[in-house]
Amino acid sequence: MSIESPCILICSIDLKTGYCHGCGRTRGEIAEWVSYSPDARREVMAELPARLETVERKPRRETKRQRMARERQDS
Repeated sequence: MSIESPCILICSIDLKTGYCHGCGRTRGEIAEWVSYSPDARREVMAELPARLETVERKPRRETKRQRMARERQDS
């Protein structure tokens, strides 16, 4: 059984808002994510798009997931 997660492997906290640049969760939400019920995770995930609008975006870079996929294709 896998746990639904908004993580996109860009793990860096915006110091102004306290939200992750990649997924929009707080440090506490990230740390406790596996203990949340599916309903609690969905509630947080519903808030993430609005949160990400408040995060000062860093320049786009290749994510770990994208790099791994590219490396598999290049092999």
